[in-house]
Amino acid sequence: MLVIVHESLVPPETLDHCTTREADEFRTEFDVVTRLRLNGHDVRPLGIGDSLGALRSVIHEWQPQVCFNLLEEFGGIVTYDQHVVAFLELLRQHYTGCNPRGMMLSRHKVLCKQILAYHRIRTPHFAVFKRGHAIRIPARLRYPLFVKSATEDASLGIAQASVVDAALRLRERIEFIHEHTKSDALVEEFIEGRELYVGVLGNGRIRTLTPWELSFGELKNGSAAIATRRVKWDSSYQARHRITTGAAVDVPAGLAGQLNRLTRRIYRALHLSGYARMDFRVRTDGTPFVLEANANPNLAEEEDFASAARHDGIEYPALLERIISLGRNYRAEWQQD
Repeated sequence: MLVIVHESLVPPETLDHCTTREADEFRTEFDVVTRLRLNGHDVRPLGIGDSLGALRSVIHEWQPQVCFNLLEEFGGIVTYDQHVVAFLELLRQHYTGCNPRGMMLSRHKVLCKQILAYHRIRTPHFAVFKRGHAIRIPARLRYPLFVKSATEDASLGIAQASVVDAALRLRERIEFIHEHTKSDALVEEFIEGRELYVGVLGNGRIRTLTPWELSFGELKNGSAAIATRRVKWDSSYQARHRITTGAAVDVPAGLAGQLNRLTRRIYRALHLSGYARMDFRVRTDGTPFVLEANANPNLAEEEDFASAARHDGIEYPALLERIISLGRNYRAEWQQD
């Protein structure tokens, strides 16, 4: 089995000589490769940078049954990972995770929100401020607002300053996003409430996982409850403020059913396949808003997706095997004959 990773994230054989910070850089890649080998697979990791030549050569020479795709960018551009998957389809190669169309629709946050609005799926009102254009703030925007990159993921560019309550702060944050992420800025209404994630597995027939909640713990007074980069990835910060994730508790039956139905509708509206995670905010009145749809979410053994699957009776080895099976059984265009 060929495991496709970023060229800087080819995992070592062991983590014995790595610090926690070093190991966290390639935790997902290490967990997947190690577990696949323990599952009995002949595994070959391949690092990809800005060329597909090596990928084509290895597939031609080795002819893997399936490529386990862990790429999150290509050539430093996060939206180009979909083209690597399209390349695999041109080679008529089975792969795990989402298809190119679903990746494109879900990665493009603005287009994603437009599609959800068309399907009458509630998402925060928004505006886009293009990089390189004059910033003109429309009067219809209502504070507080949340400012983020229109393309980057993994909470890049998200901090407490991302929540703004005045035009001057909004302009400053838009300029920050333009400069530091080199992308357009997406500005949307800030939804106060619980942050819930729902995992999905499947192609035509899909299965949703137990809603998972990000608990913001003991953030200091005045801090917005948002998934900043530190909240999501800094383990010492999480421990200091008692930030945790786990199966959502005290979820009304009506809300649980609604999240399940919404997740299925989103998955199909965006033509997703393989596995994904939907991010929701639920207001105190019980109204859910879709924040994002994440194709190919983090697959590290102790991260949210795998933890939710384990909570539902799918242990990590079985989860990876299910993802492989979904990849091999996905009917791409080259199989429609």
